[in-house]
Amino acid sequence: MRWDVARELDRAHDLPRSSVFETMYRTPAWADIECGRGDPAEWLDGAHRELERRSGRALPRLHEQWRQAQTAIQANIDLVRALRPGYRCSVLSNADLSLRARLEGELRLHDLFDDIVISAEVGMAKPRPEIFRLAAERLGVPPEACVFVDDWDKNVEAARGVGMQGVLHRVDQGNDLRAQLAVLGVTPSA
Repeated sequence: MRWDVARELDRAHDLPRSSVFETMYRTPAWADIECGRGDPAEWLDGAHRELERRSGRALPRLHEQWRQAQTAIQANIDLVRALRPGYRCSVLSNADLSLRARLEGELRLHDLFDDIVISAEVGMAKPRPEIFRLAAERLGVPPEACVFVDDWDKNVEAARGVGMQGVLHRVDQGNDLRAQLAVLGVTPSA
């Protein structure tokens, strides 16, 4: 999520901490968008209006700057490549309907995964238990055979609640996903 970029945007524009994140992703409009309902343009416009309301002044489109900063984490992409084919790998993302096209077109990462579950396409989002079960089912493995990685503790807790092992991974806090997975016995084949 490039939390560092969001924090820097907050700081650079003298906004309270987490303003960019909260006005974009902690709203009823986002709850609809991530489940495939609502108008994405209206959601982004509403997030910008709320950010300006909080700041009391006109601002540039900070949410768009943050979204443009979202890039693949190369160390994690390399790790996924190293884990394949010994492990089945999937993306489970709370995202709007644009994610699949971005993974296929811009990022060209879709072929690294056995499946991609996008909340807006399936009509439900993390941390609902059903979406974790759906992801496991689509991979053809029981939840107990899955390791779920996320940058939000509530999602990790929810995955554990359905029987998955969970890893809280935050790049901005220096977490090393390879080491975190190795603790659980998930290592690339030699």
